[in-house]
Amino acid sequence: MHQGDVIHQRLREDEEKYEGPSARKGPLCNKAPANAQIVHSGAACNVKDDNISERIYTIKEGDTLVLQCIVKGHPRPQVRWTKTAGSASDKFQETSIYNETLRIEGIQRVQGGRYYCKADNGVGVAAIKSIRVDVQYLDTPVLTVHQTISDVRGSYYQEKTVFLRCTVNSNPPARFIWKRANMLIEQSKDNGVDIYEPLYTQGETKVLKLKNLRRKDFADYTCQVSVRNVCNIEDKSVTFRLTNSTSPPMVRLSVNDTVVADPGQDLVITCEVTAGFPPPTVIWSRYPGPLPLNAKVRGAQLILRAVTPTDAGFYNCTAVNNVGNPARKNINVVVRTMSNLTFQITPDSNKDSETIQMGRDLKLSCHVDANPQDKVNYTWYKNGALVFNTDSLILLRSDPDMAPGTSSLEIVDMKFRDLATYSCVANFPGSSVAELRVDVNISQNSVSPPILTVPAGGHVVSAREGGTAELVCLVVDGKPRPPILWSRTEKDLLMPSGKAVAETPDGRLKLRNVSRDMMGFYRCQTAPYNGLNIKRREAQVQLIVQYPPILDPVYQDTRARNYQMVTLRCSVLRSNPSRITDIRWYRNGNFILMPMPDLKETPELRFKLEPTNNGSYECRVSNSVGTSTCRFNVSAQPYSVEFYFDTPNPVRILKENNYSYNLQWTQKDPEATDRIIGYWIVVRKNKQDVLSKHIEIKSKEPEKGVLMSYTIPDLRIPLSYEVRLAPITTYSTGEYVSRTIQYSEPYTYPRPSDHVCGFEDERICGFSQDRSDVFDWTRQNHLTQNPKRSANTGPETDRSGTKEGYYMYIEASRPRVQGDKARLLSPLFNVTTVRGPKGSGRVPYCVSFYYHMKGKHIGTLNVLLKIRSIASMDSMLWTKSGHQGPDWKKAYFDISPSGPFQIVFEGIRGKGFEGDIAIDDVSITMGKCKQQNTVASAVLIGGSQARPLARRVTVILGCIVALLCR
Repeated sequence: MHQGDVIHQRLREDEEKYEGPSARKGPLCNKAPANAQIVHSGAACNVKDDNISERIYTIKEGDTLVLQCIVKGHPRPQVRWTKTAGSASDKFQETSIYNETLRIEGIQRVQGGRYYCKADNGVGVAAIKSIRVDVQYLDTPVLTVHQTISDVRGSYYQEKTVFLRCTVNSNPPARFIWKRANMLIEQSKDNGVDIYEPLYTQGETKVLKLKNLRRKDFADYTCQVSVRNVCNIEDKSVTFRLTNSTSPPMVRLSVNDTVVADPGQDLVITCEVTAGFPPPTVIWSRYPGPLPLNAKVRGAQLILRAVTPTDAGFYNCTAVNNVGNPARKNINVVVRTMSNLTFQITPDSNKDSETIQMGRDLKLSCHVDANPQDKVNYTWYKNGALVFNTDSLILLRSDPDMAPGTSSLEIVDMKFRDLATYSCVANFPGSSVAELRVDVNISQNSVSPPILTVPAGGHVVSAREGGTAELVCLVVDGKPRPPILWSRTEKDLLMPSGKAVAETPDGRLKLRNVSRDMMGFYRCQTAPYNGLNIKRREAQVQLIVQYPPILDPVYQDTRARNYQMVTLRCSVLRSNPSRITDIRWYRNGNFILMPMPDLKETPELRFKLEPTNNGSYECRVSNSVGTSTCRFNVSAQPYSVEFYFDTPNPVRILKENNYSYNLQWTQKDPEATDRIIGYWIVVRKNKQDVLSKHIEIKSKEPEKGVLMSYTIPDLRIPLSYEVRLAPITTYSTGEYVSRTIQYSEPYTYPRPSDHVCGFEDERICGFSQDRSDVFDWTRQNHLTQNPKRSANTGPETDRSGTKEGYYMYIEASRPRVQGDKARLLSPLFNVTTVRGPKGSGRVPYCVSFYYHMKGKHIGTLNVLLKIRSIASMDSMLWTKSGHQGPDWKKAYFDISPSGPFQIVFEGIRGKGFEGDIAIDDVSITMGKCKQQNTVASAVLIGGSQARPLARRVTVILGCIVALLCR
């Protein structure tokens, strides 16, 4: 077999692998499993293959990450993006949008890691592809100075040693350069220095050690870090001046470590710097959270105006001058608060008593919620007179048997004289916070155990879903009457408020907007405070939530042939109460007269479908609470089509800058309804019909899962269109479904196609920006032009004259300067295994393109050939400089590369801003340029003769031999 035939055979084999066997064998089988591919269209620094299954995507921190998951399969797969590695696993989105795009504006370093695209359509195994995102960054380095311990602290002596520590966070690892007064420090040339990397440090660190400090060592030191211009990240540096006065910082506070203030009080805290050179910077912070909004920092002073309890917390004063360790001081700011004063009456616990009895002990306790709790002062009064410690009255400021901060008054061997009104007053001495007071009347008739009861009929409470309910537990006897605490009997269930316990002063728990998850048992208990501190009384109340029947299906779309029997069923899944009171059927809102159905059986309606009884059917099922509905859409209308998105190469180029599109679809359940005899197709642009046509089915009717197709002609490059399609039967027309078809330029498969790259797709046919140049080429059309641009340069439209058409151009406005270069690289073409025609050793290629060079400041457009070898070389093929008129012009020439090659379009900025250069309709095709009657306007340098080229030529995107691209 001839070597050229071998190549074409391999291309056909690869094409079959890429498109599937159905691409050549006609209709597809029922369904195709999902397939996925990840491509990028963001600000990538570099993309390389790590292994066979994964790629590495390098991006600069702060740039925009754009990943597209291009999926295949039928039905259309659902796409889900997930991320692992780097930071914690994050799920970004779950969506069924086709060609789902993951976009992260201003990507951060913690967002680097492995991203997965999962495509699943329920057929076979889900397709999963991954790509590793490597975020590149370089922080500003931090330089700190440390000294060895000397007899006199804070001074630097010539016999002492100094360490300059430079730390930076970066990816990839940074390279360090040390300079003294702008002179490079080399360890091998200076015995007084030592440069090394310390162990167990966070980030990347290099230490410059100055041994036995010399006079020349007092100088400016610069630590410069570099990641070698990766992702165009510039070097960063930090400088420190070392003098004989250099010393670490020291601070002292103007207040104590703990500051207690009343609400509304102003606080001024000063963090005085007592030592340090260079002069330290004072930084204030707070834990937890940031500084309050009302806080003001004036140098070393922190001012808090009219403090509130929310301003409380730990404040930190830090003095930093990058010498030694930072000096820190902490201040605890406490804002006084006081609320919720409660009391307890505890009978003689040793006698297990629940009542007040003469001759026995009695304890009165008082507790307030306060901050600071230990600064609360409790005062006890008896009938208004201050109580002092006696043999029969014992005051406990902090009762060890009670909660912390509880004060108690113990009455020993109670006598009739002890029957009185006792008062507990809580306050902060010397504070403006209002004091709190509670009175407790102790008499033989004023204190008795509570009796808790549930009113008759209140043990079970029924409420309708969405309504209100009241649960009641009453203290019918007992003095004083304590509040009632409510909770759920199930251990893990919370109250509707979201808390474990709800307090009610009168025992009435009101529930609003009752839902089914509120059903269950509720426990009511007497509180251990504001009453007798004895065994708690409790009871239970059950809440039952009533709701209308729950039915299945809620909605169902039923299709059938005309004059065929149809059965509709509406099943009752749950109901409370369970007794069904009524069942009724409706068609299009009208009641259907029929015998009363059996309320214990599943509701069912059976009838013959006719053109007159298509429509909406409802089954309304009721209980004593309400009514629920099953809805059915019953129709002989055919199901909608399902578009097929995986058509191989649907676009075909036609004459006069037009293209055709091969539209494919499958028909859902074609046998469910009457025979489909055709389809209506409507093609629209800007809400106006471009094409409206009836597609007649001449052969057999559609089959489930079998592809159908129609070629839409005469579409305008590069416009997109809305296509609407609906099936037709003898009796009706189905619903229209729509999709958008777009003109796209193939770039993912390296085989010849009768096509010119007009840059209409964002992926620009596989072209890429050269990272070694100064600025980039820009993709633009008339609609995306800057309205303030100069009208004296650059094209108005693309080469074909359409405002929607795109082209590539260089922008000559600021910040560009004369001589700046922008280089656009074609895909790599691999020609190592092919030979030219008989008698020649190399395969010729024809390069063709249109250029636009209008403006008085036009620079130069060069076209170069880059040969990939051990050392890549660029050779000039074509060049043009200066103003070339207002029209697009065509250039073409032959090349015969000696190995894998790329075509480079190099735009060089002229002396002013009116110097925009544009290119369009680029073609690189195998074979020499064909003869034409017109002569191309081109200047060839060291290449073949320029030859005319056919108006439509081929772009080969990727590699010529697919076998070498794997």
